[in-house]
Amino acid sequence: MGIRTGQQYLDKLNAMRPHVTIDGTVVSENVAEHPAFRNVARTYAKLFDMQHDPAHQDALTYLSPTTGDRVGASFLVPRTLADLEHRRAATQTWAEYTNGFLGRTGDYMNSALTALSAAEKWFAQADPKYAENIRNYYEYARENDLLATHTLIPPQVNRSVSGSEQLGGQLSARIVEERPDGIVIHGARMLATIAPIADELLVFPSTVLRGTPEDAPYSYAFAIQNDAPGLRYLCRTSLHNGGSVFDEPLAARFEEMDAVAIFDNVFVPNERIFMLGHPELCNNFYAETGAAALMTHQVVTRTIAKSEFFLGLASEIAASIGIDGFQHIQEQLAELVVDVEIGKALMRAAEVDAAVNEHGMLQPRWSTLNAARNWYPKTAQRFPQIIRTFCASGLMALPGEADIASDAIDDIELYLQGKTLTGPERVKLFKLAYDASISGFSSRQALYEYFFFGDPVRMAGALVNSYDREPARARVRDFLARTD
Repeated sequence: MGIRTGQQYLDKLNAMRPHVTIDGTVVSENVAEHPAFRNVARTYAKLFDMQHDPAHQDALTYLSPTTGDRVGASFLVPRTLADLEHRRAATQTWAEYTNGFLGRTGDYMNSALTALSAAEKWFAQADPKYAENIRNYYEYARENDLLATHTLIPPQVNRSVSGSEQLGGQLSARIVEERPDGIVIHGARMLATIAPIADELLVFPSTVLRGTPEDAPYSYAFAIQNDAPGLRYLCRTSLHNGGSVFDEPLAARFEEMDAVAIFDNVFVPNERIFMLGHPELCNNFYAETGAAALMTHQVVTRTIAKSEFFLGLASEIAASIGIDGFQHIQEQLAELVVDVEIGKALMRAAEVDAAVNEHGMLQPRWSTLNAARNWYPKTAQRFPQIIRTFCASGLMALPGEADIASDAIDDIELYLQGKTLTGPERVKLFKLAYDASISGFSSRQALYEYFFFGDPVRMAGALVNSYDREPARARVRDFLARTD
């Protein structure tokens, strides 16, 4: 089959029968037509269509090694620097279309599956059937152009104990039955972004497992269809308030839904299980397979596009109201320029210093990407702050699209014009600034980026513990020992 069209994606989504609860209503059919999901589903459909556009097809696709059909470039196992650059070009194409505001485009989990498939021998340590399963599932996802999401952490109930200890172990998703043909899962997991509009749910290891008998039910990795019997999604309220792309330019296009995944005795067949037991392997699921590196390669590409968007937005605002000559404004514009260039430099260094890992995949340099994923979540918190500083009270004096089409147009033209923009043009720009800096949508974006890879404090500790600091320490000791 190969790459899908947007319409094929929407048709399949509407044909599925998930159990999605949102605002007190259960949605179980025609999901792509529900107001909370309709717009973002069509944005995802546009991404699928871009794969067929001659202007983007070379960047977004490559020829399947098994069928010769065009498939998504995010499934390309990188063997050379050119392969890594091809993967980056594909992610960049989608990220620039979405300006980095979609955190769960298909290339994110596709990157994980790609690295995992290359590491099939790693899975064979546990059982050769797991190696076969991950390879087969990767090829299935690639040849059918599936959109997958994932769920990682236990519900946030009692953080003073591990996930396996919450409510006596009865809360977090766990194996409650092992059968000859598969396993049965019961409990809950957070946080499944885009769950209502995805084809598949990947349930991968997430927490530190201690290897005790109590942790055995939580040691697994598997994939299920998004409408598997017994699987329920509990969604938050949509952050798109129903406004047009004029009034809510970001939320109306990019409002990715987040949901709690609830497993009510969900059956997972053997062929969709990638790991069962082996907590020591589950703990190293991402690092030892190269999945973390390939996923972060995608993330950093996306966040570069987002940084560029905020630089462009801040620059447009500054020029539109004539503040671009002020030194404190230029200082903050310079901050955004530096952020863009740091992101690009880290990406380039990670690619140039890539090395073939033990699974034969050219892996971008992990320590560099690890630095990037520790740096960006905190840096990105400044972006909406800068937009608020530039716009100030202008963000609170914004009529809507309906006002522009009303008798108020003369007042808007006169009193809300900018140095370089008409009144309606300035309102439209500031509506974008509003949605990027103080709306509910923007607040969720800030939270999402801050915790994208987990608690920044724990991430910092992991970075310190994994980074080889001995050469730097040795230089200091050598210097202290010098007598010249």
